[in-house]
Amino acid sequence: MSDTNRQLVFVYNADSGMFNTLKDITHKIVSPETYECNLCSITHGNFSMHSEWKSFINEIDFPVLFLHRNEAREQYGVTDQLPAIYMESPDGLELRLDASAINSCESIEELKERLLESISG
Repeated sequence: MSDTNRQLVFVYNADSGMFNTLKDITHKIVSPETYECNLCSITHGNFSMHSEWKSFINEIDFPVLFLHRNEAREQYGVTDQLPAIYMESPDGLELRLDASAINSCESIEELKERLLESISG
């Protein structure tokens, strides 16, 4: 059942902008083990979102919003350690997966399972 009053907000531990995107792509290629955003590392290749993740996002029952850390700070005042996934409702943001939970995931499947557990019920 879809809830149009709520949406999932994914916040990457990276800043927006063309220069930052190019810097992130280079970092992921040259030194992927030191890249600071596991949410991006798991869900994206070097240039685009993995099809498995894209399909999952299209099938979940909530609208989604993807933000970079600078956008999340500006739009919501987010100061939590990132990456993070929130549920937005009329009452504000509720943290569903924190950086520790996301950073411990090693695959799309594991991230999907944790996310589904966090939003069920």
